[in-house]
Amino acid sequence: MPIKMNTLGIDASNIRSGGGVTHLVELLRNASPEKYGFSKVIIWSSKITLAKIDDKDWLVKIHNKHIDGSLIRRIFWQRFCLKKSIRSFGCNLLFVPGGLDKSGFKPMVTMHRNLLPFEWQELLRYGFSLETMRLIILRFAQLTSFKRASGTIFLTQYAQDSVLKITGALKGNKALIPHGVDQRFFVTPRKQKSFNDYNINKPVRLVYVSSIELYKHQWNVVEAVSMLHNKGIHVTLDLIGAPQYPAAVKRLQLAIEKFDPHGQYVHYHGPIKHEAIHKEYLKADIAVFASSCETFGQILIEAMSAGLPVACSNVSAMPELLGDTGIFFDPLNPDSIATALKKLIESAELRAKNASNSFELAREFSWERCSNETFSFLKSCLTTDSYLS
Repeated sequence: MPIKMNTLGIDASNIRSGGGVTHLVELLRNASPEKYGFSKVIIWSSKITLAKIDDKDWLVKIHNKHIDGSLIRRIFWQRFCLKKSIRSFGCNLLFVPGGLDKSGFKPMVTMHRNLLPFEWQELLRYGFSLETMRLIILRFAQLTSFKRASGTIFLTQYAQDSVLKITGALKGNKALIPHGVDQRFFVTPRKQKSFNDYNINKPVRLVYVSSIELYKHQWNVVEAVSMLHNKGIHVTLDLIGAPQYPAAVKRLQLAIEKFDPHGQYVHYHGPIKHEAIHKEYLKADIAVFASSCETFGQILIEAMSAGLPVACSNVSAMPELLGDTGIFFDPLNPDSIATALKKLIESAELRAKNASNSFELAREFSWERCSNETFSFLKSCLTTDSYLS
């Protein structure tokens, strides 16, 4: 008896930049949907996002003028037009990787990819602001999607536990499916220099890649590096990332003006295209990651795969990802950050050990694995009456 083949719909209308686009591109690039009972995949998204996705025989890209319109137009289209379009293509299942479904189509599988709305202590860093209100609205909108979904994908156990504390048990299926890492990031760990090999002309180069946000704490890293500098340790810090939130950018600027007004050892480079980030790791000796709120920590995994020893925040999902292969610190405490960095800098043996172990750990994060596990989970969420939704 022939196996029934299904059609998968993907609402990626709110996937427009950053990690969401990377995930979508790699998910479909590495996909073999027919292995999981899907003969066709229909995707709705913006022109820019669709242009980045590889063409496939089984993939149909759909663009609608409302998707590239204002937020109100996009919401109207999702709420009142998308369901009809899904039905017209005979979709048996809808996947919403952006985490927020407004179509009402069933069965639907969603994905949790933003932890910030679910952690009050992090959300309240934004004070009484429009951003706080936006995050609170997003929290309740996503809760509704998770509760009505036939399945929800989480990226880490930490993120799943954080959400389930608020939602309670979900009726739909659940899966832990971490993201992958592009192979261009993988560089065999290099031989570590002795502490005495570093000097004023060849300082220890630290790199911190991340957008400038209130929960990224770049200013605390700047202060920690100034402590090391004042102790006579030859060190420089390269900060790379988009100036995402104005108050955070201002805080970083003030820290640089206070601790390194002449630009001797702290350098903020602004945003660099993701396609070129791996080249920045080649210039560095140690990677730093000081975020206090991450659903997954893509940047952390990329630093690990680059063969660098890592000094990392000890909260959120980071300990789950880095395990015992890095040095941890309190991201809110510059003294803690400085102590962790000093320990790494002074021990070539520790740097070599951590870089080797974290590099091997990073090998577990593959886009092929992510794609296969995602399509397998989507198949498990199918129901026979899906086309009637």
